[in-house]
Amino acid sequence: MGFAHFIAQSDVVGKALLVILVLMSAISWYLIVMKGITQYVRKKRSEQFLSFFWNASSLDAVRNEIATHGVRDPFSHLTAHAMHARDHHAKYGAAKLEEAGSMQDFLTRTIKKVLDEETTRLENGLTVLATIGATAPFVGLFGTVWGVYHALVAIGMSGAGTLDKVAGPVGEALIMTGIGLAVAIPAVMGYNWLTRSNRVLTAKLDAFAFELFTFLSLGQSLQGGENVRPLNTTGKAAPRGNDQPAAA
Repeated sequence: MGFAHFIAQSDVVGKALLVILVLMSAISWYLIVMKGITQYVRKKRSEQFLSFFWNASSLDAVRNEIATHGVRDPFSHLTAHAMHARDHHAKYGAAKLEEAGSMQDFLTRTIKKVLDEETTRLENGLTVLATIGATAPFVGLFGTVWGVYHALVAIGMSGAGTLDKVAGPVGEALIMTGIGLAVAIPAVMGYNWLTRSNRVLTAKLDAFAFELFTFLSLGQSLQGGENVRPLNTTGKAAPRGNDQPAAA
């Protein structure tokens, strides 16, 4: 008795269910590991870009940084598209239907589109992980029911109903339930972990999008309030009227 004996005595349905569970386990672990590594790299790159962005002297410095190193995280992706949308609308205006409205309207639509793209990218693969976590126990349970059925039929045909003849085959059939739970538990835990990480990143991205919109459309940062001078086209602080040198 044991796992090897269970595999040897299983029919086509039992072996097919076992193969399905093995594939589900391999897929879930692949998604957990790969998305975990991707999230770690994305977090580090996002922190580096945000640190550079808020310490940059002008928008030209941010534009040069993105042009030099490319778009490597959601925040630089959002910034690059938002800056391009503002410059494009300032140069060409509402030349097409998708550009209709004011610069703020066009900038809002662009930011919304990028946020939707990043959310879709973050959620890619999570549906598969959730499906595996929800269905793996039932696949294992179906394998157990199928195994118990064939075990009881074999016992009935042999005419031997002693405990040693019943406990062995029935106990072997329960292996499928254990395998199903072993597949489902890591999948559910990985799904919850990745979902929470995505929720935190999305919240930070939404907050940055609000700051970026105000920074580009109004020419000032919310963090500085009314004390922050408006920005000129290069992103540098423009002098106020009372900042001009007094006449001699």
